[in-house]
Amino acid sequence: MAIEILIVDDNADIRNILKELILDAGYKTRVAANYNQALAEIDKKMPDVAILDVKLDKGDNDGIELLSHIKSKNSDVPVIIITGHANVELAVSALKHGAFEFIEKPFDKTRLLNFVKRAVENLNLKSQNKEYETKLFYSYDLVGDSKNISSIRDQIEKISITESRVLINGPSGSGKELIARKIHKRSKRNNKPFVILNGALLDSNKYELELFGEEKDNGSISYGALEKANEGTLLIDQVSEIPLAIQSKILRVLTDQKFKRLNGSGDINVDVRIICSSSKDLKEEIKIGNFREDLYHRLNVFEINVKPLNERISDIPLLINYFSSLISESYNIGKLDIDSDNSYILNHNWKGNVRELRNLIERIAILQPDTKDKVSNIVKESLKNDSYIEKVNENTLSVPLKEAREKFEKEYLTMQLKKFNGNISKTANFVGMERSALHRKLKGLGIKEFN
Repeated sequence: MAIEILIVDDNADIRNILKELILDAGYKTRVAANYNQALAEIDKKMPDVAILDVKLDKGDNDGIELLSHIKSKNSDVPVIIITGHANVELAVSALKHGAFEFIEKPFDKTRLLNFVKRAVENLNLKSQNKEYETKLFYSYDLVGDSKNISSIRDQIEKISITESRVLINGPSGSGKELIARKIHKRSKRNNKPFVILNGALLDSNKYELELFGEEKDNGSISYGALEKANEGTLLIDQVSEIPLAIQSKILRVLTDQKFKRLNGSGDINVDVRIICSSSKDLKEEIKIGNFREDLYHRLNVFEINVKPLNERISDIPLLINYFSSLISESYNIGKLDIDSDNSYILNHNWKGNVRELRNLIERIAILQPDTKDKVSNIVKESLKNDSYIEKVNENTLSVPLKEAREKFEKEYLTMQLKKFNGNISKTANFVGMERSALHRKLKGLGIKEFN
């Protein structure tokens, strides 16, 4: 697709010179002779690149106003400012408002074309980066056959077609952001922005700025997450960390779909779907006075609960296979041979959940062991400090043999049941017992069966 450049100048001769120059360089052009014409052209169709004269028919800073208008609609569009009344103050103002380049009249044609060429290259680079980010955005799947993950997949399908607010609960690293992305991807907002605001990473003093934006004294605007996500989806990650002073303001946004920027006087209307996630129990946070109950009920229209990885052991082999393939391809190496039945893997507590498992597999890929034994050694060394096996060994050394055996059997069979997602037949087959014998053993050990 040919690059289209908008030329805005109130001088007809300069407009024609610029038009011929740009056309000869192989680009398409549109022209405007005054502020209103330019505004109409911009609103009709956003150009790929714009060349704006500073002073038109309305005032001394028409071009700067048009620049701000373009940037508010699409910050990626490169804008070249030209003027016959150049000074340092004007140049600084143009650059502060996001101008790609600033050039004085009379301009050197070669220099101007070089600016245009660089602007187009910049545009193409941003386009390539966005394409890459889009691929990365949708690169991970929600992997697992546990009841929890199967249920979440069904919930995503149902909730995505609605506009309901969603609260995703689960420990750190369990995949809350991935679930939010999946909801956005399947919604009618899927071609609009998906913006993340992480409460845990923000200074409490900057939360309001990051969320609502700011109108600065020089007239420029710093857009907050709500405006960046307009018509799309805003994920407020770790929503429990929102300062209480800001919670009431978010409540207003949820009620009225409008807010005020910092230092702003007028209301800003937005159309945003809000998804929140939390690693903390918000009901407990309400009890201790850290979270507003009315805000909780506003956010919790639909709730998704993600279990920790150590409570869905059956997902681990699938995740290992999935990440092994993905990471091997990324590192351009043969598929990693990782034994998913490795006792250290199955009995690890996985405090970091899926993220920790993925990091382990990436560590193996980086080290590139050439035998299965070396892979096992890396796994053992990486996980042994927190391994359940180590804890079992410590606990069983201090009790009589019969009690130690019972402890081990109980823990062992519980883990195997989790591994096979509660399936008695598969568990019995794996441990080498008859199905009826396993039932009796589980009852005798006080292990509650689950489906």
